[in-house]
Amino acid sequence: MAREHDEQAIALAGLFQAVSLVEQIARRGMIAQNSFETSIASLFVSDPKLTEDVYGGTHDLPFNLGLGLKQMQELVDKRAGGINPDVMRYALTLIQLERKLADRPDMLEEIGKRLDQLEQKAHYFGDQPADDNAATSSAFDPSIYTHSNVIAGIAALYQDTISTFTIRVQVGGDPRHLQNSENAARIRALLLAGIRAVILWRQVGGKRWHLFFFRSRVRSSLQKIHPSGH
Repeated sequence: MAREHDEQAIALAGLFQAVSLVEQIARRGMIAQNSFETSIASLFVSDPKLTEDVYGGTHDLPFNLGLGLKQMQELVDKRAGGINPDVMRYALTLIQLERKLADRPDMLEEIGKRLDQLEQKAHYFGDQPADDNAATSSAFDPSIYTHSNVIAGIAALYQDTISTFTIRVQVGGDPRHLQNSENAARIRALLLAGIRAVILWRQVGGKRWHLFFFRSRVRSSLQKIHPSGH
């Protein structure tokens, strides 16, 4: 059971990192590149040996998912000010959207096909040979997935699929940043990465009612994954 809780905590950290980056782009127009690369690269890890591999492997997890783990620690500790309400709203909406997507196997298949095509494009722009699960390789550079053309492709994929549902993620922020086309593409790509994290959470046993017991379920896992987060 402890391992299951650890895996669920990792997936939730992936979700909170993606939506925290959305909030930062919308409010400030700036984000940490490493966090962005980690979230986007997770879309292209289709057959991980371990849950940790979705976010770069066990060794680099505290660094790669640092932002998401910090958000979760603030929730667990109920720190002053707490987690940003927009971040929580985005996360809960993506959990709802993942349920809608689960009922659309045709859409899931379309997303998978187009991500495969985008992976080839990413390797072309990054001048790296494509191989299975390259995003988990220690010699791999995840920055190839954040090439502007690849991000634009992921954003278009989000618009053609997830954006067709009646439930929408209403992103609030500074209009100057939201009206920037590059920022809009990054936000949509991150929302898809957030849904990928929710899918992972479901795959490792996560259920909506677990969120009512969030603190008790993830506290010990956070201490193991991110011991310096206190």
